[in-house]
Amino acid sequence: MHHAALSYAELPDFLTKLRTQDGAAARALEFVILTAARTSEVIGARWSEINLAHQLWTIPVHRMKAGKEHRVPLSPRACEILEAIKPGKVDGDTFVFTGSKAGRPLSNMAFLMMLRRMKRGDLTAHGFRSTFRDWCAERTSFPNEVCEMALAHAVGSKVEAAYRRSDLFDKRRRLMSAWSDYCGAKPAAKSNIVSMRSNLG
Repeated sequence: MHHAALSYAELPDFLTKLRTQDGAAARALEFVILTAARTSEVIGARWSEINLAHQLWTIPVHRMKAGKEHRVPLSPRACEILEAIKPGKVDGDTFVFTGSKAGRPLSNMAFLMMLRRMKRGDLTAHGFRSTFRDWCAERTSFPNEVCEMALAHAVGSKVEAAYRRSDLFDKRRRLMSAWSDYCGAKPAAKSNIVSMRSNLG
């Protein structure tokens, strides 16, 4: 299915506007963008999956489309979002991004309504994964398998998968850090961020 996506060139400006919005939906949508995760993965995230000390989000098998545990490296900005909303006493079973009803997560409609309020009803939250993938391909020199693993996509054949025991976590951490830097770049500084290709391998 094709999901409407924002061009990566427009993303820093979009995020500047998103950060002026209040509420859990705005913070959750930014977290979706920074982690390149699926909407369902973020909405269903619980505090037990988050390790802020190690800047790590571990999504369990039963919540992953591919049926395989997925480790997500968290950029400093992603951690800032979590620190800001983290309750004083954390119940590991509590949803990270809570909805209007106690004990319930945000609804799928929350992102749609947020985008409409921003007059960007032409976009979908899922489409930001395409924005991330286009940026990876056109503005970095990270290997294809690193970019695909960041999206929790299956890489290569079953034979290749059997030999590739690593989830390339360290390389993915560098990738997501570079992505976060790009997302947070001011328009005037944006070209400086994306030109540093030699440092991104």
